Amino acid sequence: MDITPQQAAVLQRLIGRGFQIVAFPMYESYVGVRRGNCAALLAPQSSVGLSIYGQPAYLVGGNFGVKMSHPDGHYFVSKKEKLAATPERIKELEEFAAELADALLPTA
Repeated sequence: MDITPQQAAVLQRLIGRGFQIVAFPMYESYVGVRRGNCAALLAPQSSVGLSIYGQPAYLVGGNFGVKMSHPDGHYFVSKKEKLAATPERIKELEEFAAELADALLPTA
C-alpha cells in the first residue's frame, strides 16, 4: 500500500500516542493499528488522511474479535476462541476507539 506524506504524518502521530502500526495479513489493503489488546484497520481517506475501517475490535487469539451475546453472557469471539466481555475489556476497547478517533482528527 502506498501512503502519502500526509498519511505518514498521521501514522507518526499515532505512534507518538502509543499505538503500534501492525500488519494483518487478511487485510493487506489496510493499515493495522494496535494498542494493548485492541486493534483497528485504517483506510486511506483521499490523499491527506486515514479513517477507521469498520469497528475497532478486541483481539482474541491475535484475531479481530466480535462481541456476541450467549445465554451465559457476553463474549468477544473469533473463530473457535472466545473471551468473556468483562467490564475491564469493554472499557479498554471503548478507550482505544475514542483515543484512536481523536488521534485521527485533522490538526491545524
